[in-house]
Amino acid sequence: MTYLEVEDKIKNAKPIDFGNLINDVFELFKKIWLKGFITILLIMAVALGIIFVFTMIGLAPENVTAQQMLNFEVFYQSYVTSVIYGIPQTILLSTCILAFLGAFYRICRQDIKGENKEADYFYFFKKAYFSKVLMLGIIYTAIAVLAQLMFIVPYIYVYIPLSFFSVVLANHPEMGELDIVKLSFKLGNKKWFIAFITMFVAGIIGMLGIIACGIGVLFTMSIVYLPAFLIYKEVVGFQNGKNMVTIENQTKTNF
Repeated sequence: MTYLEVEDKIKNAKPIDFGNLINDVFELFKKIWLKGFITILLIMAVALGIIFVFTMIGLAPENVTAQQMLNFEVFYQSYVTSVIYGIPQTILLSTCILAFLGAFYRICRQDIKGENKEADYFYFFKKAYFSKVLMLGIIYTAIAVLAQLMFIVPYIYVYIPLSFFSVVLANHPEMGELDIVKLSFKLGNKKWFIAFITMFVAGIIGMLGIIACGIGVLFTMSIVYLPAFLIYKEVVGFQNGKNMVTIENQTKTNF
Protein backbone atom coordinates (compact mmCIF):
# COMPACT_ATOMS: atom_id res chain seq x y z
CA MET A 1 0.00 0.00 0.00
CA THR A 2 1.12 3.52 -0.76
CA TYR A 3 1.06 6.42 1.69
CA LEU A 4 -2.10 7.82 0.11
CA GLU A 5 -3.88 4.45 0.28
CA VAL A 6 -3.09 4.07 3.98
CA GLU A 7 -4.08 7.67 4.63
CA ASP A 8 -7.41 7.10 2.88
CA LYS A 9 -8.11 3.99 4.98
CA ILE A 10 -7.43 5.95 8.16
CA LYS A 11 -9.60 8.84 7.03
CA ASN A 12 -12.53 6.55 6.29
CA ALA A 13 -12.04 4.22 9.25
CA LYS A 14 -15.18 2.86 10.90
CA PRO A 15 -15.69 2.83 14.69
CA ILE A 16 -13.99 -0.01 16.56
CA ASP A 17 -15.95 -1.95 19.17
CA PHE A 18 -14.14 -1.90 22.52
CA GLY A 19 -15.36 -5.34 23.58
CA ASN A 20 -14.22 -6.97 20.34
CA LEU A 21 -10.87 -5.18 20.52
CA ILE A 22 -10.17 -6.35 24.08
CA ASN A 23 -11.17 -9.89 23.12
CA ASP A 24 -8.78 -9.76 20.14
CA VAL A 25 -6.01 -8.52 22.46
CA PHE A 26 -6.50 -11.54 24.74
CA GLU A 27 -6.68 -13.99 21.84
CA LEU A 28 -3.52 -12.67 20.23
CA PHE A 29 -1.68 -12.55 23.57
CA LYS A 30 -2.43 -16.24 24.13
CA LYS A 31 -0.73 -17.02 20.83
CA ILE A 32 2.35 -14.80 21.07
CA TRP A 33 3.00 -14.41 24.83
CA LEU A 34 6.33 -16.27 24.63
CA LYS A 35 7.56 -14.10 21.75
CA GLY A 36 6.35 -11.07 23.67
CA PHE A 37 8.26 -12.26 26.74
CA ILE A 38 11.45 -12.56 24.68
CA THR A 39 10.90 -9.06 23.28
CA ILE A 40 10.45 -7.61 26.78
CA LEU A 41 13.64 -9.36 27.96
CA LEU A 42 15.60 -7.94 25.04
CA ILE A 43 14.25 -4.43 25.64
CA MET A 44 15.09 -4.61 29.34
CA ALA A 45 18.58 -5.99 28.74
CA VAL A 46 19.46 -3.27 26.22
CA ALA A 47 17.82 -0.52 28.32
CA LEU A 48 19.73 -1.54 31.45
CA GLY A 49 22.95 -1.65 29.43
CA ILE A 50 22.40 1.86 28.04
CA ILE A 51 21.48 3.27 31.46
CA PHE A 52 24.54 1.61 33.03
CA VAL A 53 26.91 3.08 30.41
CA PHE A 54 25.45 6.59 30.70
CA THR A 55 25.62 6.36 34.50
CA MET A 56 29.27 5.27 34.38
CA ILE A 57 30.27 8.18 32.14
CA GLY A 58 28.25 10.65 34.21
CA LEU A 59 25.63 11.51 31.57
CA ALA A 60 22.60 9.87 33.16
CA PRO A 61 19.78 12.28 34.14
CA GLU A 62 19.41 12.89 37.86
CA ASN A 63 16.28 11.71 39.65
CA VAL A 64 14.01 14.31 41.23
CA THR A 65 14.13 13.95 45.03
CA ALA A 66 11.14 13.91 47.37
CA GLN A 67 12.36 17.15 48.97
CA GLN A 68 12.45 18.89 45.59
CA MET A 69 8.86 17.79 44.94
CA LEU A 70 7.67 19.81 47.94
CA ASN A 71 8.59 23.06 46.17
CA PHE A 72 6.92 23.25 42.75
CA GLU A 73 9.36 25.81 41.30
CA VAL A 74 12.39 23.81 42.40
CA PHE A 75 10.71 20.59 41.29
CA TYR A 76 9.90 21.94 37.82
CA GLN A 77 13.42 23.29 37.31
CA SER A 78 14.91 19.94 38.32
CA TYR A 79 12.38 18.13 36.15
CA VAL A 80 13.19 20.22 33.07
CA THR A 81 16.94 19.84 33.64
CA SER A 82 16.55 16.08 34.00
CA VAL A 83 14.47 15.79 30.82
CA ILE A 84 16.90 17.86 28.72
CA TYR A 85 20.01 16.27 30.22
CA GLY A 86 18.62 12.83 29.42
CA ILE A 87 18.06 13.48 25.69
CA PRO A 88 21.10 11.48 24.39
CA GLN A 89 20.17 8.51 26.56
CA THR A 90 16.51 8.78 25.54
CA ILE A 91 17.41 8.80 21.83
CA LEU A 92 19.32 5.53 22.15
CA LEU A 93 16.61 3.95 24.30
CA SER A 94 13.84 5.07 21.92
CA THR A 95 15.73 3.78 18.89
CA CYS A 96 16.29 0.33 20.39
CA ILE A 97 12.72 0.05 21.69
CA LEU A 98 11.29 1.09 18.30
CA ALA A 99 13.48 -1.52 16.58
CA PHE A 100 12.49 -4.33 18.95
CA LEU A 101 8.79 -3.43 18.87
CA GLY A 102 8.85 -3.12 15.09
CA ALA A 103 10.26 -6.65 14.91
CA PHE A 104 7.69 -7.87 17.45
CA TYR A 105 4.81 -6.42 15.41
CA ARG A 106 6.27 -7.99 12.28
CA ILE A 107 6.27 -11.34 14.10
CA CYS A 108 2.66 -10.77 15.22
CA ARG A 109 1.61 -10.08 11.63
CA GLN A 110 3.35 -13.23 10.41
CA ASP A 111 1.57 -15.23 13.12
CA ILE A 112 -1.87 -13.84 12.24
CA LYS A 113 -1.32 -14.50 8.53
CA GLY A 114 -0.05 -18.02 9.20
CA GLU A 115 3.35 -17.36 7.67
CA ASN A 116 5.81 -20.05 8.69
CA LYS A 117 8.85 -17.84 9.21
CA GLU A 118 11.49 -17.73 11.91
CA ALA A 119 11.02 -14.94 14.46
CA ASP A 120 13.67 -12.28 13.80
CA TYR A 121 13.88 -9.99 16.83
CA PHE A 122 16.77 -8.00 15.35
CA TYR A 123 15.17 -7.41 11.95
CA PHE A 124 15.20 -3.61 12.23
CA PHE A 125 18.78 -3.53 13.50
CA LYS A 126 19.89 -4.53 10.02
CA LYS A 127 21.93 -2.05 8.00
CA ALA A 128 19.07 -1.51 5.56
CA TYR A 129 16.78 -0.23 8.33
CA PHE A 130 18.80 1.01 11.30
CA SER A 131 19.47 4.54 10.01
CA LYS A 132 15.71 4.96 9.50
CA VAL A 133 14.93 3.61 12.98
CA LEU A 134 17.58 5.94 14.47
CA MET A 135 15.96 8.94 12.78
CA LEU A 136 12.56 7.81 14.09
CA GLY A 137 14.14 7.54 17.55
CA ILE A 138 15.38 11.13 17.28
CA ILE A 139 11.95 12.36 16.14
CA TYR A 140 10.24 10.31 18.86
CA THR A 141 12.52 11.82 21.51
CA ALA A 142 12.07 15.38 20.22
CA ILE A 143 8.27 15.10 20.35
CA ALA A 144 8.29 13.33 23.73
CA VAL A 145 10.68 15.89 25.28
CA LEU A 146 8.61 18.86 24.05
CA ALA A 147 5.47 17.22 25.43
CA GLN A 148 7.18 16.47 28.76
CA LEU A 149 8.33 20.08 29.08
CA MET A 150 4.69 21.11 28.74
CA PHE A 151 4.01 18.66 31.57
CA ILE A 152 1.65 15.73 32.00
CA VAL A 153 -1.42 16.25 29.76
CA PRO A 154 0.43 16.92 26.46
CA TYR A 155 2.64 13.89 27.05
CA ILE A 156 -0.38 11.65 27.70
CA TYR A 157 -1.90 12.88 24.46
CA VAL A 158 1.14 12.38 22.21
CA TYR A 159 1.90 8.99 23.76
CA ILE A 160 -0.89 7.45 21.67
CA PRO A 161 0.35 8.62 18.23
CA LEU A 162 3.93 7.80 19.28
CA SER A 163 2.80 4.26 20.07
CA PHE A 164 1.99 3.72 16.39
CA PHE A 165 5.54 4.49 15.15
CA SER A 166 6.66 0.86 15.43
CA VAL A 167 3.39 -0.50 14.03
CA VAL A 168 3.59 1.61 10.87
CA LEU A 169 7.32 0.86 10.56
CA ALA A 170 6.68 -2.89 10.82
CA ASN A 171 4.05 -2.82 8.07
CA HIS A 172 5.62 -0.17 5.83
CA PRO A 173 9.42 -0.38 6.21
CA GLU A 174 9.79 1.06 2.71
CA MET A 175 8.24 4.40 3.71
CA GLY A 176 10.30 7.43 4.66
CA GLU A 177 10.59 8.54 8.28
CA LEU A 178 8.30 11.56 7.90
CA ASP A 179 5.60 9.47 6.20
CA ILE A 180 5.73 6.98 9.08
CA VAL A 181 5.43 9.83 11.58
CA LYS A 182 2.53 11.47 9.73
CA LEU A 183 0.58 8.23 9.40
CA SER A 184 1.19 7.43 13.07
CA PHE A 185 -0.28 10.76 14.12
CA LYS A 186 -3.18 10.50 11.71
CA LEU A 187 -4.07 7.04 13.05
CA GLY A 188 -3.35 8.01 16.67
CA ASN A 189 -5.53 11.12 16.45
CA LYS A 190 -8.32 9.29 14.60
CA LYS A 191 -8.49 6.45 17.15
CA TRP A 192 -7.11 8.26 20.20
CA PHE A 193 -9.86 7.47 22.70
CA ILE A 194 -10.30 3.77 21.90
CA ALA A 195 -6.50 3.39 21.83
CA PHE A 196 -6.07 5.14 25.19
CA ILE A 197 -8.78 3.13 26.94
CA THR A 198 -7.63 -0.19 25.53
CA MET A 199 -3.97 0.51 26.33
CA PHE A 200 -4.93 1.55 29.84
CA VAL A 201 -6.89 -1.66 30.44
CA ALA A 202 -4.13 -3.77 28.85
CA GLY A 203 -1.61 -1.98 31.08
CA ILE A 204 -3.55 -2.92 34.21
CA ILE A 205 -3.76 -6.53 33.04
CA GLY A 206 -0.07 -6.52 32.23
CA MET A 207 0.81 -5.28 35.71
CA LEU A 208 -1.09 -8.18 37.29
CA GLY A 209 2.04 -10.21 36.66
CA ILE A 210 3.52 -8.48 39.71
CA ILE A 211 1.35 -10.81 41.80
CA ALA A 212 3.62 -13.68 40.72
CA CYS A 213 6.55 -12.52 42.87
CA GLY A 214 7.08 -9.51 40.60
CA ILE A 215 8.87 -11.43 37.85
CA GLY A 216 5.55 -12.49 36.35
CA VAL A 217 5.19 -8.99 34.88
CA LEU A 218 7.87 -9.91 32.34
CA PHE A 219 5.52 -12.56 30.95
CA THR A 220 2.44 -10.32 30.83
CA MET A 221 3.79 -6.88 29.95
CA SER A 222 3.83 -7.45 26.17
CA ILE A 223 0.02 -7.32 26.19
CA VAL A 224 0.35 -3.52 26.56
CA TYR A 225 1.74 -3.31 23.01
CA LEU A 226 -1.05 -5.28 21.31
CA PRO A 227 -3.87 -2.68 21.17
CA ALA A 228 -1.92 -0.40 18.80
CA PHE A 229 -1.15 -3.35 16.54
CA LEU A 230 -4.76 -4.56 16.44
CA ILE A 231 -6.15 -1.07 15.89
CA TYR A 232 -3.85 -0.76 12.87
CA LYS A 233 -5.06 -4.17 11.68
CA GLU A 234 -8.71 -3.10 11.95
CA VAL A 235 -8.23 0.28 10.29
CA VAL A 236 -5.62 -0.41 7.61
CA GLY A 237 -5.25 -4.19 7.37
CA PHE A 238 -2.23 -6.08 6.11
CA GLN A 239 -0.75 -6.29 2.66
CA ASN A 240 -0.45 -9.60 0.88
CA GLY A 241 2.96 -11.04 1.71
CA LYS A 242 3.83 -11.31 -1.99
CA ASN A 243 3.16 -7.61 -2.45
CA MET A 244 4.97 -6.51 0.70
CA VAL A 245 7.64 -3.96 -0.15
CA THR A 246 10.83 -3.85 1.87
CA ILE A 247 14.04 -1.88 1.56
CA GLU A 248 15.87 -5.15 1.00
CA ASN A 249 13.59 -6.04 -1.93
CA GLN A 250 13.98 -2.56 -3.39
CA THR A 251 17.77 -2.91 -3.24
CA LYS A 252 17.69 -6.30 -4.97
CA THR A 253 15.37 -4.89 -7.67
CA ASN A 254 17.68 -1.93 -8.29
CA PHE A 255 20.57 -4.26 -8.96
